[in-house]
Amino acid sequence: MYHLSRALYRDVIRSLPDRGRRESQEHVLRACESTMERLVTDRHYFAHPAKSLFNEIRFLFPMASQARVWRIVQLYVGRISTELERRPDLGHELTGTKPTCQATTRRGAPCQRDPLPGSRYCPSHQHLTETEELLRDEFVERAIAA
Repeated sequence: MYHLSRALYRDVIRSLPDRGRRESQEHVLRACESTMERLVTDRHYFAHPAKSLFNEIRFLFPMASQARVWRIVQLYVGRISTELERRPDLGHELTGTKPTCQATTRRGAPCQRDPLPGSRYCPSHQHLTETEELLRDEFVERAIAA
């Protein structure tokens, strides 16, 4: 996971001005690492990761280079998001964690069971997949109508 954030960092850092460079570099590095970590571990609840990262680091760059930085951030985050959508198990491979069901139990604790292949939920909570699909379809219909 860190090789992804470091690659993004190396490309973005080229546009930093020389003044205050060390502190700025550290801030950009922390922002890239935290964004990539959240994107890999919690992508379903991270609405606009590229925009979030850019807003966190944009004040460090001169106006003339902000468009370039935005394109780089969009490119890297977009590629990683696409790959994570294509391979849902990739996030757990990158972090070294075992996938668990995304549901909660009646007592409010996270479910500890293994999810079904290609799903975010275990057999007991598989009905939540259908609910998500219905909500997503309803959201898309509203967006088209608006």
